[in-house]
Amino acid sequence: MKKLLFLISLWLCVTTADAQQNERELYSVAFYNLENLFDTIHDAGKNDLEFLPSGSYAWTAEKYEAKLKNLAKVLSEVSRDRVPEGPAVIGIAEAENNRVLTDLVSQPAISNYKFVHYEGPDKRGIDCALLYDPEQFTVTNSKLVLSTPFEGDTVHLTRGFLIVDGQMAGERVCFIVNHWPSRGAKSPVRVHAAKQVRALTDSLMRTDKKLKLKLIVMGDMNDDPMDESMATLGARKYAKQVKKGEFYNPWWETLEDKGVGTLLYRGKWNLFDQIVVSRPLLKAKKGLKYDHNEVFIREYLFQQDGKYKGSPLRTHGGRVWLNGYSDHLPTIIYLKK
Repeated sequence: MKKLLFLISLWLCVTTADAQQNERELYSVAFYNLENLFDTIHDAGKNDLEFLPSGSYAWTAEKYEAKLKNLAKVLSEVSRDRVPEGPAVIGIAEAENNRVLTDLVSQPAISNYKFVHYEGPDKRGIDCALLYDPEQFTVTNSKLVLSTPFEGDTVHLTRGFLIVDGQMAGERVCFIVNHWPSRGAKSPVRVHAAKQVRALTDSLMRTDKKLKLKLIVMGDMNDDPMDESMATLGARKYAKQVKKGEFYNPWWETLEDKGVGTLLYRGKWNLFDQIVVSRPLLKAKKGLKYDHNEVFIREYLFQQDGKYKGSPLRTHGGRVWLNGYSDHLPTIIYLKK
């Protein structure tokens, strides 16, 4: 009898857990430029000398630990008010190496996350990566596709394109994480990056015989939603404009109509940190479907006084340590099942 009662109790627990999972409707996906997440160790062949204890930023173990703690605080709060589980995946930019990512996901606040990362050829050593919660997303395949230089310009060569394919909410979802060349390069260099990503997305979409791949492209594009590079990618302002093989870009309205951005430069908001979704995430009759987007805004993420009041509270102002978070704000999209 005791054994029978135990089995019934176990069955009820499993059934309840399954029911709770089936009842869940909302999932989130985020992106965050971490702004120079460097450790204090020199990586051979990389220009990371300013982020050493003897470097121009006097980057000590204490400052590094504070940076990790600050970033973990942000990542542990992103989307939690709407999705208690937190983001299923978080694309990130400006992580130096596996060590900093290991240290980041070792922070108690976000210790449920694992990561996908490949060491890239960036001269400073900063890479893209994907954090993921294995309870919400299962990685099935991943690779880093290196960028080709624009007309031989290796000075402004972009970081590689990180592709991560997997299962989310019981279906295939594929991500591409980007960090395109900075505004130190002219527009054609970022357009060249967009053309390469468009070639990748076209190739990935062809792997789905029904052309219904749910594909999400995210990153710090160093361009705004209305710029030529995003048009080249095929990212459209309105959902009704999106054709097969193209993407919906909700951030266009966020910046242009609402005046909300993710970084402030010379008094003007830009929105470089974008997450765009393929047409099947707009038209889905079952499974995951795009719902809405959000720039993650909290008072502590902004400078409260001084010359740069209202700007994102970054790690350094010039060479002065501010003990902040990042010069970018995180972005989020929500998917309904």
